Amino acid sequence: MDAKKALQRYFGYTSYRPGQEEIVKSILSHDDVLAIMPTGSGKSICYQLPALLLPGITLVISPLISLMQDQVHALQNVGIQAGYINSTLTDSELSLVYDKALKGIYKIIYVAPERLESFAFLHFCERADISMVTVDEAHCISQWGQDFRPSYLKIIVFIQRLQTRPIVSAFTATATKEVQDDIARILTLQNPKRIVTGFNRENLYFSVKSPQKKDSFVLEYLKKHLNDCGIIYCATRKRVDTLYEKLTNAKISVAKYHAGMSTEERKKSQDDFIYDKVSVIVATNAFGMGIDKSSVRFVIHYNMPQSMENYYQEAGRAGRDGSQAECILLFSEQDIVINNFLLEHKDFTSMTDEDIVHLKQRDKKRLQIMELYCRTSGCLRKYILAYFGEHSETSCGICENCQGEFTEIDMTDEAKQVINCVWETKGRYGIKILIDALRGMNTTRLRELGITSYQTYGALKGYTESVLKQLMSQLIADGYLYKTSDAYSVIRMGNIQPLKNENKRVVIKKMTEHSNKHEPATKSKKTKETLTQTGYALFELLRKLRLTIAREEGMPPYIIFSDKTLMDMSAKLPLDRQTMLTVSGVGEVKYDKYGERCIATIASFLSDNPDAVTCTIDTSGTADDETDKVGLSSFNRTEYNRKLNKPDAAGQAWTKEEDAQLDREFYSHISISEIAKIHNRTDGAIYSRLRKHGLIE
Repeated sequence: MDAKKALQRYFGYTSYRPGQEEIVKSILSHDDVLAIMPTGSGKSICYQLPALLLPGITLVISPLISLMQDQVHALQNVGIQAGYINSTLTDSELSLVYDKALKGIYKIIYVAPERLESFAFLHFCERADISMVTVDEAHCISQWGQDFRPSYLKIIVFIQRLQTRPIVSAFTATATKEVQDDIARILTLQNPKRIVTGFNRENLYFSVKSPQKKDSFVLEYLKKHLNDCGIIYCATRKRVDTLYEKLTNAKISVAKYHAGMSTEERKKSQDDFIYDKVSVIVATNAFGMGIDKSSVRFVIHYNMPQSMENYYQEAGRAGRDGSQAECILLFSEQDIVINNFLLEHKDFTSMTDEDIVHLKQRDKKRLQIMELYCRTSGCLRKYILAYFGEHSETSCGICENCQGEFTEIDMTDEAKQVINCVWETKGRYGIKILIDALRGMNTTRLRELGITSYQTYGALKGYTESVLKQLMSQLIADGYLYKTSDAYSVIRMGNIQPLKNENKRVVIKKMTEHSNKHEPATKSKKTKETLTQTGYALFELLRKLRLTIAREEGMPPYIIFSDKTLMDMSAKLPLDRQTMLTVSGVGEVKYDKYGERCIATIASFLSDNPDAVTCTIDTSGTADDETDKVGLSSFNRTEYNRKLNKPDAAGQAWTKEEDAQLDREFYSHISISEIAKIHNRTDGAIYSRLRKHGLIE
């Protein structure tokens, strides 16, 4: 079986996503690979698919137990035998995993990095044919990454101990160029194929808000999204506990998760969320790396994260199925204070003094970048992508800042006063001192420093602290000033040469009050299908069926089918095996397990709603996936009509079977928009023919 057929048979996809085919081919050509792919882009298939086709066993080194278990359950659910090795297994269970792997039953084994030094595991590896070692969450191997784990440094020692060097592949979603180079160096990848598919997640809507009462904002948001699944991240355990209590009292279906809870409590909360017993979880960043739940529709950050890497990885847990999702960051000045405190108390055990100094400076710089993100009035997506090295001249048009209405304020003169103040203070003070000086505050500290005698003291007396902070953020973003990365950051002069041009302006944008209250237009430019109200009613029925099946099998619902698959099903209305297998995410194994039950639900729904139209199509642009392949380009409607009205080339009339086959061929190629028109009987002749041959109700 070749890779394309295996992709369809096991995973239910007829085509690759961007980057997948190149990675799969590289691995099957025995090349080392370093792949940087955004969350939700199908990283796991890139190593799971070649693992099926390579002769021996693939070891997947994974950081979290929950991640391994999720992946193994998902593989077994599509008919792929796999196992995992971690501390949850007894000795007899471990022996069984080793035995099945050695007999060729298991092609993929997930293993925790801590196990790589185990005598039993090393003894197993001596007897096993290991074709590939895959490092998942590979950024954990770099101390410059956001989740450095010393246990990952054991990986290269383990690979060097193997009798024959296997293919080595490494995958991560968020890694700057510096971290990518570090991964390749530490793993000693040999002429690796480095594939960076891009960091953009078009289905995610980004917004930054500064509500006066965060709790009230969260509660109001959740009441508007009662049927949606989401994660709320908080910076501290105390905040998690407080918010959880408030949401529970408000009758919100919620769980909580942080490191201060017992192992049993954390497991119960995680399981309740994964198995859809609760729709929302409030957590610290201790939660999430191992969560593969595809149906998360929103991620709210109650506090500003410490780095863009952390933010994008956590926000990226929304919309893993490719459907629309929201990423909302609630920013306040207090967030900066909290994060500075947390960074000051960060554990640097076992690191050298020199490394500690560098890492602290790096952490400060990352925090500054996050603060600028929260304050920018520019395109949020553009800001994120630029951080990871993807630069664009145009804005995305679909984040809150792009869709909001702003008033532009020329503050060129005020900007020059700020720069003069920094010059007078000789770059010795931070933002707080500078703003107090500019506002002419009569504080003991300013008097002690002698700042009250400066020419710029009180120069911007009529301005609020928030406006001046926004102005300083703009000046830093424009490079006129810069903020140091020391333990106590100060503001210093940058390149002010452009401002000497009298035509150069400094403009800040202030969002209008009503602009911040709009509903996000999260529609991606490439998304073509939109379910109608009737379509969503069917989607909800299929979700209920999915939950029933999941509880019968003791599996998370998203492992049965993703929301995206159920939406595609609701749009295509498959009533037979052939059509069901065209649904994105339905392979042969899943059809054999669940296909008939889904068809029965759809048939019952259509019986109750005989004239149902379940989707409408935005026909502008081109189709981006299997959902709306306008097959009429290859099987033209004109050609169809010609064949209907004329005999074949030999002058013979169509037989009944040929006539029916013509309709089946036509029906298998037509787009969803065409099906919707036919079901709506706007094309009566074709409706009658297709109904006669049992292709539609």
